[in-house]
Amino acid sequence: MTKWVYSFGDGKADGAAELRNLLGGKGANLAEMSNLGLPVPSGFTMSTEVCTAYYDNDRNYPEDLRAQVDAAIEQIESSVGGKFGDKDSPLLVSVRSGARASMPGMMDTVLNLGLNDETVEGLAEQSGDRRFAFDSYRRFIQMYSDVVLEVEHYHFEELLEILKEENGYQLDTDLTAADWENLVGQFKAKVEEELGRPFPQEVQDQLWGAVSAVFGSWMNQRAITYRKLHEIPAAWGTAVNIQAMVFGNMGDDSATGVAFTRDPSTGAKYFYGEYLVNAQGEDVVAGIRTPQNLTKQARLDAGSDALSMEEVFPGVFSELVDVYKKLEAHYRDMQDIEFTVQQGKLWMLQTRSGKRTAGAALQIAIDMVDENLITKEEAIQRIEPSSLDQLLHPTLDPDAVKEIVARGLPASPGAASGQIVFNSEDAEKLAGEGVDVILVRVETSPEDIHGMYAAKGILTSRGGMTSHAAVVARGMGRACVSGAGTLNIDYKEGTLSVLGETFKKGDIITIDGGTGEVMKGAVGMILPELSGTFNTLMGWADEVRRMKVRANAETPLDAETARKFGAEGIGLCRTEHMFFDADRIVAVRQMILAETLEDRENALAKLLPVQRADFVELFKIMAGLPVTVRLLDPPLHEFLPKSDEEIDDLAKALGADPKKLRHRALQLHEFNPMLGHRGCRLGISYPEIYEMQARAILEAAAIVTKELGETVIPEIMIPLVATKRELEILKGKIAAVAKAIEADTGASADYLIGTMIELPRAALQAGQIAEEAEFFSFGTNDLTQTTYGISRDDSGAFLDDYVDQGIYETDPFVSLDQEGVGELVKIAVERGKATRPDIKLGICGEHGGDPSSIDFCERVGLEYVSCSPYRVPIARLAAAQATLGMERVSEA
Repeated sequence: MTKWVYSFGDGKADGAAELRNLLGGKGANLAEMSNLGLPVPSGFTMSTEVCTAYYDNDRNYPEDLRAQVDAAIEQIESSVGGKFGDKDSPLLVSVRSGARASMPGMMDTVLNLGLNDETVEGLAEQSGDRRFAFDSYRRFIQMYSDVVLEVEHYHFEELLEILKEENGYQLDTDLTAADWENLVGQFKAKVEEELGRPFPQEVQDQLWGAVSAVFGSWMNQRAITYRKLHEIPAAWGTAVNIQAMVFGNMGDDSATGVAFTRDPSTGAKYFYGEYLVNAQGEDVVAGIRTPQNLTKQARLDAGSDALSMEEVFPGVFSELVDVYKKLEAHYRDMQDIEFTVQQGKLWMLQTRSGKRTAGAALQIAIDMVDENLITKEEAIQRIEPSSLDQLLHPTLDPDAVKEIVARGLPASPGAASGQIVFNSEDAEKLAGEGVDVILVRVETSPEDIHGMYAAKGILTSRGGMTSHAAVVARGMGRACVSGAGTLNIDYKEGTLSVLGETFKKGDIITIDGGTGEVMKGAVGMILPELSGTFNTLMGWADEVRRMKVRANAETPLDAETARKFGAEGIGLCRTEHMFFDADRIVAVRQMILAETLEDRENALAKLLPVQRADFVELFKIMAGLPVTVRLLDPPLHEFLPKSDEEIDDLAKALGADPKKLRHRALQLHEFNPMLGHRGCRLGISYPEIYEMQARAILEAAAIVTKELGETVIPEIMIPLVATKRELEILKGKIAAVAKAIEADTGASADYLIGTMIELPRAALQAGQIAEEAEFFSFGTNDLTQTTYGISRDDSGAFLDDYVDQGIYETDPFVSLDQEGVGELVKIAVERGKATRPDIKLGICGEHGGDPSSIDFCERVGLEYVSCSPYRVPIARLAAAQATLGMERVSEA
């Protein structure tokens, strides 16, 4: 018989932390905390295998599941002394999701399950607090109706607000027992009005309705979006955790809270979090009430009058401190914990590795090495390479003039300027059009996940440092200011009012997630200085990694940025990008439109000095590091003017007939230019173009070698080669240029000639091509296009459909297709090395900055990866992790 259910509590558990894939993160950690002897309410976990079976069998459960669940409930009843559905001593439970990867707020939760018209009376009698009992019942109706019955949340909020307004109440805590009892009646009536049937009273129906809702939420839109953003496979499924309820809303000796064992924004080593007296867990994270600080020091730093937990519950707080220290030492990582205090007793509801900013992740990893909790190698592997992107974005210029209109909580560091939008749909739409936006909400909810991802920053008027907006923004690396209470946000009117000033949709504001400031208009920004912890971790990564990391760069600014980020050379200099400058585009067009060799050579003579000057600058910046220069690649028509007006202007500049220019442009037109007259095919048809470029490269190398006293050995790359003969012909042309330079100057030129492997035929014929090529650089952008037969520029219209339906695991232009395109790379590596054992091998497509693709490059034995300058740190860290991964494989 398959075991579907795993119990925990009372200092023991069926599972443990290492069963994370089976029990999900929450279930595994509840089991682990039970095994550690921590106070965990009794419960059980339905494994992720139940989720798989549920979806495999058209949303039907395994036949023997119910019997195992009934037995597990009896175990809880025995532990807590209540009985599920009993009117005198009712057992109430929570039903929560728990995937193996943390997905905060993405799936559904139901609390206080087991309450009905009879058991609520038993709870009132048992607790001696009728107000608490009916408060719990109304919460259950509201949550269950929203999550399970799909009666929207606002119906109940509206009824609550009307009751408060009629009675002159400000806070939920002002309501009496009679008020809550009255509201329960209104809530049930609303459910029946919306559904045409009463709210379910049978506790078993409630339980299985909630379980099905949680399993169902694995496939809700917000969970699907989150998984896509964080590359979590749908096949993993979620577990469901059912646990005896403990109550933080039983009066002033009860509380609930969320805490981090270190600051998740900065990584500073101090206990960080929030709590609420007389509340349940969702009150803290949902921003319904403004939480209070855990520690006295945090309260003083915040200038708050609301007493901290340390001051209100000193004994329980001391116990909580002991627990968090034990958990952090046990897991050897910063923990995000949830707890409840019920009538003075501490209960632990969850622990997990806490979401953190990239800056905090670096600080925590380095501190833990210093504390001997983890090794340097473990620290390297703790940091998600892509998260370093957060550190490379602008922050506010301290000297910039700023007009502060409001202050909130500094929920997620970084700064952002953009147009105000009030909903996620507008955020996504405008961001797709290239507009920077700030998503402004009273509070965010999981349904806002797509808008938060699209926005440059998030601003809310409600919510604390552990609210949904704060947690999700930190995980995404978005700047966020939460709980800016002076803001008046009116969705209906589309306005944001503060201090007598009104902002509309489209108005520009700036937020600083590091200070909590909200500013009018755009404020100047500066790039971050990468030092301290960043440099320490990068130093450790550089000691470990085998592969070199180069950058794709063709301008001095790109090259300098790449060097600042630690690039060890240029892996791709796209010479065509140099041709678009205003001071040379006319000469380029003259060269393209020339009808005779003489005219073409005259135009190229004008380009030679500017190309040479370009390469001199690059070689100087790289100071002897390798520079791979790709000769002209795109079709010539890309450089030509498109409109009649532009053609007339060009004709005037060249003293030519506009009609002739139009005719020549028509001759160069191609129906499928990406597979047309481009790359080495241009060099075959117009060898003088490549000869000019080769001369510019080699002369520049000679100049810089003489100036710096350090030999510059350029790597000249011929693109789009499909046959050995193409390379042989063009290599001969370049060699002739080199000999001519030597004859003129008396100095011999050192250089390498290689090719870009970007066609399937080139990969298959790599053994022959390597007879001429001294290096291969895999151009995986075009190799992916030509392998799949898909245009990267046009595939956006359908690639999402392919990923959503599981045809492709990921977008193959974002992460290398290791089975198909990767197989071609492997073949080319093997055949190239068989011909020329010392051949230099690298990758220069966009995949050179993708951590998964970098791991593949390590496994097939490439010598370097090349990526955009801002992804160089990501590639350095990913390369180190790939090396460590290979070492683990060899040890095994």
